Amino acid sequence: MATATDYARLEERILARDQVGASAALYDLMKDKRPVIEIVAQTVRIHAPYTHVPYHQRLDDGMVKFVNNDHCLLSERVALPLMSLLPSQLRYLPLAQSVWYMPTGLDPWNQLLGKAPGHYTRLYEIKVDQTPPKPEAHWPDQEPVRLDGPIGERLNHWLTLVQRGDVLPAYRVFLGLMEDAPNRRQVLAHLAFAGLIDVQDRMLHNRSYTTGHKSFRARATIELGEALGWDAAHHVLYAGVPDLAVGPRWYSTYEMGCNVVQNLLDGRDAALLRQESPLTPAEEAMLVETITRQREPSVIEAVVVLLKAGRSPRFILDAIQVAAAQVILETGAPNNFSMSQHGYEYCNTLGWFYDTFQHPHRLKLLFVAASFIQHAAEHQRDTPNNLGRRTLTPPPGASGWSATQLLAKLEAALLALEADESVALTAAYLAAGHDRAPLVQTLASAAVEVGNDPHNQELGLSLLEDYAKTRAHDRDRLLLAQAKHTAGHRKYGDHLECYRRFAEAMGGIAR
Repeated sequence: MATATDYARLEERILARDQVGASAALYDLMKDKRPVIEIVAQTVRIHAPYTHVPYHQRLDDGMVKFVNNDHCLLSERVALPLMSLLPSQLRYLPLAQSVWYMPTGLDPWNQLLGKAPGHYTRLYEIKVDQTPPKPEAHWPDQEPVRLDGPIGERLNHWLTLVQRGDVLPAYRVFLGLMEDAPNRRQVLAHLAFAGLIDVQDRMLHNRSYTTGHKSFRARATIELGEALGWDAAHHVLYAGVPDLAVGPRWYSTYEMGCNVVQNLLDGRDAALLRQESPLTPAEEAMLVETITRQREPSVIEAVVVLLKAGRSPRFILDAIQVAAAQVILETGAPNNFSMSQHGYEYCNTLGWFYDTFQHPHRLKLLFVAASFIQHAAEHQRDTPNNLGRRTLTPPPGASGWSATQLLAKLEAALLALEADESVALTAAYLAAGHDRAPLVQTLASAAVEVGNDPHNQELGLSLLEDYAKTRAHDRDRLLLAQAKHTAGHRKYGDHLECYRRFAEAMGGIAR
């Protein structure tokens, strides 16, 4: 009964949009040593009805406004793997950052209308001058629809409903598909696939795009559902699945991938996916240079040439991730990180997809990723206040500093939001040949301590996750980009407030 009361208090404070009160309720649960999985399950249940929108755009007074609405779910997914990268006193901070954000992430549709405070009213500087209404559930939960026929036909029917934007029928069919336990792995792969094919085909001067968020949401749904167990994860499906069919939807870049594989590679997906040869350092450098400096036709040709030369698609993706990291490093002003950070997370999510599922169409997505990063690089070049390619210069005297001194200075620079200094210190640490594990922990800790939009924690984890498993020759570039992103991305309000509150509540560990 005490636990039920505690979760009722947490729910009441989240739905009241009370960041401080919701955090206090969470800290009590943590002090009571409630299991992290239990807390995650309850917080997903609380926000699931209220983090959907009827559409991802509004067109008010002739101006387009765009809204994503999945940061609560994304940050809960990332809280679990981040725990293993952090020192013991910070293990629960990722979850604390998620709950700190949740009151600002509810019902973003009414935030855009100026009816409720939250993340989008601060993003678009919308004045809220009324008592906020209760959060609205724009898509009610549903019961499953069970179809007959081969699994391939049922998956095609579901994806057709998604493409048509039939949100509730698609959701009901997916719930029925999930009841087919022997085919569940194939169903989850298609959920991720449906997200990965939905990517906008232009960027410059746009604010309305998917930036891969549907794939991030699908991944969060899959990983959280597996962590909770599918018998106890209906609320995770409710939080994640309906949005796949919410418009607008873009498939033209994926269509390009389909046509390239069919016309230039003779439709040999299966054979090309079996290739295992790595890229040489020169081939990797060529692909990174092509993606970051040339136009899309050259990028497509470069990937085709590598595949025809017998190179592994997964190794090619490792090189695309290096190019994506370079785009982050060339980003300047805090407000300019949107395309570079989302491009990298798309490549990270595609890497997870390759490593998790044997989906027959994943080769085509290699071209989507390469095109995404080429467009992001082009966007950054044509947007004011970006840096371009720069030579990394170690701080004066860095060669005489110990590993401990370098890490202390790096930590201070990251939390002070000194992006270029953070990159330079990371480069100095790497050049000195020190143990990488303390560096990774320092970067992870800073990514978690910096708060107010925990989706950015996911970006930090993406770079560290790929660093741990990449086969790229220039893998250190991922760590440099992680430092740049953590210190450089856009912050809201006091970026250390949640960390300080958590530290005080959990034992006075704040700096």
